Amino acid sequence: MKVEFAPINVPLKRRIQTVAVLQWIFSFLLLAECCCGFFVILILGNFWFLAVLYLLWLYLDWETPCTGGRRSQWLIKTSDLNPNHNYLFGFHPHGVLVAGAFGNFCTSSSFSSLFPGITPYLHIMPIWFGCPFFREYIMSAGMVSASKESVSYVLNNKEGGHASIIVIGGAEESLNARPGSLTLSILKRKGFIKMALKHGAHLVPVFSFGENELFKQVANPKGSWLRNVQEKLQKIMGFALPLFHARGIFQYSFGLIPYRQPINTVVGSPIPVKQNLNPTTEEIEQLHALYLQKLRKLFEEHKGTYGIPEHKSLIFE
Repeated sequence: MKVEFAPINVPLKRRIQTVAVLQWIFSFLLLAECCCGFFVILILGNFWFLAVLYLLWLYLDWETPCTGGRRSQWLIKTSDLNPNHNYLFGFHPHGVLVAGAFGNFCTSSSFSSLFPGITPYLHIMPIWFGCPFFREYIMSAGMVSASKESVSYVLNNKEGGHASIIVIGGAEESLNARPGSLTLSILKRKGFIKMALKHGAHLVPVFSFGENELFKQVANPKGSWLRNVQEKLQKIMGFALPLFHARGIFQYSFGLIPYRQPINTVVGSPIPVKQNLNPTTEEIEQLHALYLQKLRKLFEEHKGTYGIPEHKSLIFE
């Protein structure tokens, strides 16, 4: 059974509200910088001792993003999936800022009504958890580190009922995020398959229609000087720097506010996975091929509903 859901408690097939997307965009563009700036002010000002106390807290609490995080109590994530199992959701595509994943799995009350019994954990880059104060905010929303130990911690729940949400394409895929793009960076990404096998976590393909429509990006074809610079910076820093733009508040020509485009996140049927602590390369390849098949099928069955032309299909690279 396939389920479609939006980030607020409304009938299925509704669109993510523009305000939810805006909250995500501005949170990650501005809030992280504001938190770091505030921390610097504390260090340089008369309240330096507060910064020292927070540094002590940061040291003592450093492992929390890798051990399940610390979400706010009002975020009750439940599920229609069998709560006796753990799940690994593969989210596609990355887009520029993964707005659909945040809107649906971290701020949405519809997840609890659609999937009672499952607690979702959105895995994001570890670097965000080194940002003073901002780390508290993202953990309160249910986000945790994307490190291997963090994913293992979530999927190692013997009672079941946990779902790791991993944006499979990662930073590399964000450089392809632009309107009309259907290219997914997935052929070489098999670590999530191995993780699912080791923990016996059922795989769930997820495709977010409209994710790439929120922003335009400066042309950066492979082989161009800009793409080469972006890829080198990605290797050094661990995250990509797509040069994106969209609209302004009072005009539609240029700005950083996302275009008024709906995001419809479609959750596919789970792929049963038997636990295998030492999977062979062949077993990993077979499950990876099956996952790609199910992901493509999910896209093909729903693309017409969300305005994708019949002749267009996913491109795996």
